[in-house]
Amino acid sequence: MPQLEQLGLAANSQFFWLLLVLALIYFGIGKAMLPKIQSTVEARDSRIAGDLAAAQAARAAADETEAQYRARIDESRAEALKVAAAAKASSAKATEERMRAANEENAARVEAAEARIRKAADAALADIETVAAEAARDMVQRLAGLSVGERDAARAVKAAMANG
Repeated sequence: MPQLEQLGLAANSQFFWLLLVLALIYFGIGKAMLPKIQSTVEARDSRIAGDLAAAQAARAAADETEAQYRARIDESRAEALKVAAAAKASSAKATEERMRAANEENAARVEAAEARIRKAADAALADIETVAAEAARDMVQRLAGLSVGERDAARAVKAAMANG
């Protein structure tokens, strides 16, 4: 069979060209394309590493900013507490002053009222003595038929009130 005899001649030349094409592809990819791919991968890796370093630096800066923010918040809170305490103390002092002034005013009113009461009581007591002296004079005149002077009756009433 003549087809089988040609197979050895054709196969050797095809294997040669196959090996030659594969060698060209292998060396072409290895020498021309592989360095480009490696440089792209290295650039990507370096960009990722740079981005990670930038992210880490941004995170550190954010943590520092947050710490400063919290410190300012704490300072503001402390200042607000001081202001509130001062306002409370000022309010308490003002209230105490108003209470003291009101107490002094009330004490003055009570003093004036007590003076009026004493004056009224003294006036009433004097009126009572006068009325008692007149009543004693009338009783002595009706019962004993004697006439007693106003001064004698007033002295007798005063003496009786002092004893009794």
